Amino acid sequence: MDTLDAFLQTRPPTAARPLLGLTVLLVEDSRYASEAFRLLCLRSGARIRRADTLFSARRHLRVYNPTVVIVDLGLPDGSGDTLIQELVRASPRVEVILGTSGDLGAEALAMAAGADGFLSKPVAKIAEFQSALLQHLPPERQPAGPRSIGTEQVDPDPIALRDDLEHVANALSGDDAEITLDYVAQFLGGIAQSTGDDDLCRAVKDVSQSRKDGSPVRFGVAQLAALVQSRLEATANI
Repeated sequence: MDTLDAFLQTRPPTAARPLLGLTVLLVEDSRYASEAFRLLCLRSGARIRRADTLFSARRHLRVYNPTVVIVDLGLPDGSGDTLIQELVRASPRVEVILGTSGDLGAEALAMAAGADGFLSKPVAKIAEFQSALLQHLPPERQPAGPRSIGTEQVDPDPIALRDDLEHVANALSGDDAEITLDYVAQFLGGIAQSTGDDDLCRAVKDVSQSRKDGSPVRFGVAQLAALVQSRLEATANI
């Protein structure tokens, strides 16, 4: 553990900043989702570090000792449940291990791997985020006195969303688009869930279902690419 982490973990939580003293490692490839988690941690008093791949997360964990690890289930170099399993078996064990995804079927996967809980995307409400972490922490890490439960939400920077869309557009236009399609679909599905984009959600589900059925996906991929391009055009002035 570095000296700053050690110092921060001595700070007692307060009603206004109930996650003071916690260091969160977020393993998340989406910049838009990462920005939401960054704001949630900032408003709650926690310090946050980010890794965007399993490889990067494992490198972080060799150097730092976070209090909480939040793992996205779909990552560029594999499924997050493998990292959750490693964290559960590690000694000493991380105090809180949470899975996260916009995929409705991912919660069962995270819990089967041994996660303490699950955060379904989009994660935007500050009180819900705080409660999801606090319920798994020991009494000495709980804030003293009553804590107000509000409905305040965070609003991630739209530039982060544009970065995610450009990442997907590049993947879909490449020669290996179909090879990476399962990853692209889950990544894009998370974006669609986080932004409430129903048309994009339906298009992602159609492509995912075609992949499961072994049906041709060329038309579905073209539709996804067109939708992504239209969202990029709509954010061109950001």
